[in-house]
Amino acid sequence: MIKRFNQHIESQFNGLKQTSVLLAISGGLDSVVLAYLLKACDVDFEMAHCNFKLRGSESDADAIFVEKLAEALQVKLHLQNFNTEAYAKDQKVSIQMAARELRYHWFEELCQTFGLAYIATAHHAKDDLETFLINLSRGSGIDGLTGITAHNEQLIRPLLPFSREEILAYAEANEIKWREDSSNASDKYLRNHLRHHAIPAIEEAAPQFLNQFQKSQQHLKEVALLLEDYTAMLFSQIVNQSFKGYELSIQKLKQTPNTKAVLYQLLKDFEFTAWDDIYDLLDAEPGKYVSAKNHRLIRDREVLLLTEHKKKHEVVLWNEQDASLVLDNLKIKKEAVDQFSKTTATEAIFDKDQLDFPLKLRKWEEGDWFYPFGLKGKKKLSKFFKDLKYSTLDKESVWLLCNDQDIIWVVGARTDDRYKVTPNTSQFLKITAYYD
Repeated sequence: MIKRFNQHIESQFNGLKQTSVLLAISGGLDSVVLAYLLKACDVDFEMAHCNFKLRGSESDADAIFVEKLAEALQVKLHLQNFNTEAYAKDQKVSIQMAARELRYHWFEELCQTFGLAYIATAHHAKDDLETFLINLSRGSGIDGLTGITAHNEQLIRPLLPFSREEILAYAEANEIKWREDSSNASDKYLRNHLRHHAIPAIEEAAPQFLNQFQKSQQHLKEVALLLEDYTAMLFSQIVNQSFKGYELSIQKLKQTPNTKAVLYQLLKDFEFTAWDDIYDLLDAEPGKYVSAKNHRLIRDREVLLLTEHKKKHEVVLWNEQDASLVLDNLKIKKEAVDQFSKTTATEAIFDKDQLDFPLKLRKWEEGDWFYPFGLKGKKKLSKFFKDLKYSTLDKESVWLLCNDQDIIWVVGARTDDRYKVTPNTSQFLKITAYYD
C-alpha cells in the first residue's frame, strides 16, 4: 500500500513533498494509518487533534493516545480543547456542525501561524460513497453526487482512492494500533446507518460495487465540468450586472431549453433551497421574491434581480451644524436661502422654524405614512410607492427625512404638506439630495 500511496500523492498532489502538511488526527483507524503512510513517504507534516469534550473520559483518552503517537512518529502535535456544546448553543447549530466549524477554523489558524501549506484529512472511498448516498437522499444536484473532492484549495484527502478494507488490512499487517470511537457504533446518524446496514447489503449483492461506483462518479465529475462550461456560456447571454446586482433576463431564460435546469445552475452557489418558488418567479407578479441566507431573487418587470440582503439601517441623525451628509447611496446637503423658489425632485424647501434638530434620516418601514404635498389627508407609504410603481429595490433604496417622528420628505419624491412654506415663513431651509 505504501507504494500505491506514494505514486498517488506524487501524481495527484504535485509538490506535496516540498511543503509542510497539517494532518487532522482523531486517533481513529483512518487518520492513524494516514500518519504512518505520510511518514513512510517522507512527507513533512505536523498533527492537530481536537478534543471536543463530547465523550467524557473517552475523549481525553483519545488525546493521550494521539500524544503518544506523535512521540513515536517524532512529529509535532497541536492539541486543542473545545466546549462544543456551548458553541453549538450559542451559534444555534447542530453539534456536528459546531465541531466542523471549530476544527476547520482552528486548522486554518495553525496553517497561517506555522506556515503549513495543506490540511490533510483521512477521508477514504467508503466515506465518498456514504456522502454520495446522503446527498442522493436529499435530492442533491449533480455537484452533490460528484462526492468528496481529493483537493479543494488548502484541503487535501490523500486516502480517497483507498477502501476502508485496504486501510484496515494495512494496519493489521503492520500491527498499527488505533482508537475506536464508540459513537461510530450508533445508528443515530444517517451516515452510520448507511455504513452499518445499507452499504454492506449492496456490496453483498454486488461485490464490485465500490469499484464501479468510483468509475460512475468519475463520469459524473466529467459531466459536471462540461455543465460548468455550458453555464459559463449561458451566463454571458442571460445575465447582466448592474448597480442593483445581477439581472437575469426572463425572456432569454424562457427561450433557453431546460429553463429550470439552467436557472438552477446559474443560482446554485447562492444557497437557495426553495427551488420550486424560484421557478415560479418566472411567471409571478413584480415584487415577489425568494430569500436565501445572504441573497434574494426578486421578480422585477423584465428580469429576475439577484441581490444581497440589505443590512438593517440605523437612524442617522443630522445635526444643525452639519451642512451635508454622505450615506450609502445618498448625498444630502442643506443651506439657508432668502426666499422660496421653484424646486426640482432633488430639492426641497422647508420653513426652518418648524424643524427641531437634529433631523433624522432612515429607511421606510411597514405602517409608515405622511401627508403628500398637494394632496388632502395622509397616505401610507406603501400605497404611495405603489402609485409610483416603485420596485422592491426602489423602496429599499429611498431615504426618509424626518422631523422627530414626522416624515417631512420622501427624498427625491415628495415633501410633506404639513411642512410647506407659507406666506408667514421667515426662514427658508433648502435641502438638496442626490442618489448614486
